Amino acid sequence: MLTQTKPTTWRDQLTKLGRAMVGSVGDWTPRLPKFTSLRPSMSWIGPLAMLASTLVGWFAFSGAQGEHGSSVAFGLFIGSVSIVLMAWSFVLAVRIRLLEPLFGGLDRMYKAHRWAGTAAVVAMFLHTQVDAEIEGGIRGASRALANSAEDLASVAQYLLYALVGISLLRVIPYRWWRQTHKLLGIPFLFASAHFFTAQKPYANSSGWGRYFAVVMIAGALAWIWRVVGRDGIARGSRYRVLSQQVSGSTTELTLAPQDRRIEFRPGQFASVKIAARTMAEPHMFSIASSPDDDQLVFHIRALGDWSDRLLHTDVVGETVWVEGPYGRFRPLPDNDSAGIVWVAGGVGITPFLSAVASLKPGDIRPLLIYCVRNPDDAVGIDQLEHAAAQGLIRLELFVSSHRGRLDSEVLAGMVGGSLEGTHVAVCGPQGLIDTVESTAHTMGAASIATEDFDIRSGVGPEVSREFAQLVDAVGSPRRPYTPGHDE
Repeated sequence: MLTQTKPTTWRDQLTKLGRAMVGSVGDWTPRLPKFTSLRPSMSWIGPLAMLASTLVGWFAFSGAQGEHGSSVAFGLFIGSVSIVLMAWSFVLAVRIRLLEPLFGGLDRMYKAHRWAGTAAVVAMFLHTQVDAEIEGGIRGASRALANSAEDLASVAQYLLYALVGISLLRVIPYRWWRQTHKLLGIPFLFASAHFFTAQKPYANSSGWGRYFAVVMIAGALAWIWRVVGRDGIARGSRYRVLSQQVSGSTTELTLAPQDRRIEFRPGQFASVKIAARTMAEPHMFSIASSPDDDQLVFHIRALGDWSDRLLHTDVVGETVWVEGPYGRFRPLPDNDSAGIVWVAGGVGITPFLSAVASLKPGDIRPLLIYCVRNPDDAVGIDQLEHAAAQGLIRLELFVSSHRGRLDSEVLAGMVGGSLEGTHVAVCGPQGLIDTVESTAHTMGAASIATEDFDIRSGVGPEVSREFAQLVDAVGSPRRPYTPGHDE
C-alpha cells in the first residue's frame, strides 16, 4: 500500500532547491568529449567523418574575397561549419543503430551530438563577428528573398543561443527540457535558408552547392523524423507493466511483451516510454534481465523529476513502448581472457545483473566489486548473493560509508595486484569510471569496457527533481507519497 505523508510547502522546496544547486566542483566542471581510445578502431570512423565533412568546406570558400580584395574565406567557411555540425547533431539524435559501431556506442554518439551542437553555436557566433560579405559572389536567390532569409538567420542566432543555453543547464526538468530541445530545428532551418540564398563563390547547382544541399536536407529530415516519427510512428515494441516494486529510492519494473520482444545482449539498454499521461516521456535504462527471458526488468533510481514521480505513481498494467536495444558495453569479453573483473557503482549494477543472469556453470567466474554508499543502497543484492553462492561470481560489496572511496590502491589490492590478460568492465559515476580505467591500464588489462550514458550532460548539478517539486508545490500542490510495494 502507498501511504500519504505530510505535504511540504513551497518554501521548504525552495530551500531544498537552493541547497542542491550548490553542487560540487565536479558538477560545474565541463567534461571534454572522449569518443575513442588511442588505439585505432572502427569507432574512429564516426568522429573522423564528422571532422572531414566539416573541414572539407574550406575548399569551397578558400578564394573568396570581399571589398578591396580582403579575404572573407574564414567568415564564409565558419558559417558552413555551423550548418554542417548542426546537421550532424540532428542525425546523431535519431539514434541510428548502424552508426553505433562507428562511434563506439550510443553513449558516445550522444556526446558527439552535444559537442557538435555546442561547436555549431560557437561557429555561428564567429560567423556573425567576422567579415563574410563576398564581392561578386553568385546569388542563391533573388535579393528580396536573400534579405528575408538573412533576417530569419538573425532570429535563428538568438533562438539558438537561448535553446542551447537551456540544454546546457541541468536545472530544467527533463520533461520541459525535452520540449525546448525539439525547437532546435527551427534555427537550423532559418540558418539553412540564409546559407542557401546568400551570395557564395559557387552556384547552388554546382558540386559544392549539391554537397551542402544534401547536408541541409539530411539535417532537416533527421530533425523532422526525431520530432514526429520517433514519438508518433516508430515507437518501438509494445510491452505491459507486469509488476512494480519500490525499495528505498529505486523502482523495479518488470515488463511483459505484447507483440514483438526485443532481442538484446547483456550490457545493453533501451528507451522506455510509459503510456500513462503523467509519465509519457522516453528515458534510457540498462536492461537487468537475462537475454533468454521474455520479460524485461529495469531498476530505476530516483535521480531526476521523472524517476522521482515513478516512485509515487502506480503504473502496473500500463502500456510501455520499448525502443532498442542500444549500446556496445560488454561485461563479457568477445574473446577468451584470463579473467573478468566487473566494477559497478550504485544503479550502475544493472547491466551486470543481466550478465549474471546469463552465466552458466563452467563459465569464467567474474569478480564483481559492487560500490554502494550504504548496504541498503545495493540493488539486486539477493540475485548477486545467490549467484555467488552458486559459484557463478565472486562478490565484493564495497560500502563507501564504512571504507571511504574506492581508489587505485584499494582496487589493486582487491584484484590481486595484476590484471594481465583480464577483461575489465565498469559502469557507474564518472569518478569511479576514471579510477577503474586508469588502474586497469596501469595494471595491464587486456580490454576495458565502460558505460557512461548521460543523455543531458551539461553543466551544474542535476536538480531537475527539486525544481519540479518546487513547481508542483507552487502551482498545483500534490500530496507526496511514501514509497511502498504496489501489492
